[in-house]
Amino acid sequence: MTRVGQPRPLDPLRSIKVKLGAVVFISVVATVGAIFGFLHFGLPARVAFGLGLVISVALIQLLAHGMVLPLREMAAATKAMARGDYHQRVTSTAQDEVGTLARSFNAMAAELEQVETQRKELIANVSHELRTPIASMRARLENLADGIDPLDHDAIDAMLRTTGRLSGLVDQLLELSQFESGSVQIHPTRFPLSDLLHATVDEVAPVRADVHLVVDVAPEVVASGDRPRLHDVLANLLSNAVRHSPTNGSVTVRGTSTPSGTRIDVTDEGPGIPSDELQRVFDRFHRVDSARSVQVGGAGLGLAISRSIIDLHGGSIRAEHHLPHGCRMVVELPG
Repeated sequence: MTRVGQPRPLDPLRSIKVKLGAVVFISVVATVGAIFGFLHFGLPARVAFGLGLVISVALIQLLAHGMVLPLREMAAATKAMARGDYHQRVTSTAQDEVGTLARSFNAMAAELEQVETQRKELIANVSHELRTPIASMRARLENLADGIDPLDHDAIDAMLRTTGRLSGLVDQLLELSQFESGSVQIHPTRFPLSDLLHATVDEVAPVRADVHLVVDVAPEVVASGDRPRLHDVLANLLSNAVRHSPTNGSVTVRGTSTPSGTRIDVTDEGPGIPSDELQRVFDRFHRVDSARSVQVGGAGLGLAISRSIIDLHGGSIRAEHHLPHGCRMVVELPG
């Protein structure tokens, strides 16, 4: 539940001390004014003072209620969030310390809601990714046990591929959890970038023989980083580019020196990525085209792991459009 609060009279004041002073001042002025007004209309002094006191208490209650309302809302929202309701928000129109606390609370609640959403998506996606190969293997094993299918090399190879897919998914999940827990360390060195690019291209080239891989890098370009980890990043980017390239298409990997370090571009001629998906492609399990991704394989963890590796290096990775069509992945590493 999101609360949209209306501004209150004391909200513009930027200090609780000033607000308390304002409450005292307003209540005193109102009380004195009310007493003199009642006396002016001929009411007895005792009655005038009594009514003035009532007006003072009512005014203090009204103003104080607006001051403590965000605190009461935060207390109620905290109890609701403890029960799993992360949609709670509190009124944050005040400009004082309580208002700052309320805005921080709302930001925290939004982050928790996002984390909870990601957690649910993660569980759903992991369940989906595990269910398919497990169901396939179970069906094959049941057929073998019942004698429907013969136990031959094709059956064994199919089950080995399925177990390999399961093992790869579990390994990626473990690796991603290690990155998120901060337990992964890098060991940076300086090395010729051309060696890394050519070695990775030679490894990825057999994935598709009908896609041409091009390396464009000067021999003198030197990169700084954990070479095995950067190899994993580049292999993932090239594999994605090759899988989504058209027949007889080309994938270009380019390495250049920049004033701040090194830049690596991986460009393909595939269908590209929609503009609203350019940032989300690095989220866990996110795939731009689910149907196509199932056909070409992959669980949607590779780019998330790649971003974690580049973050550890203090660099950046992003996706861009490549005109007239295609996608460009850009990796920038500090020198």
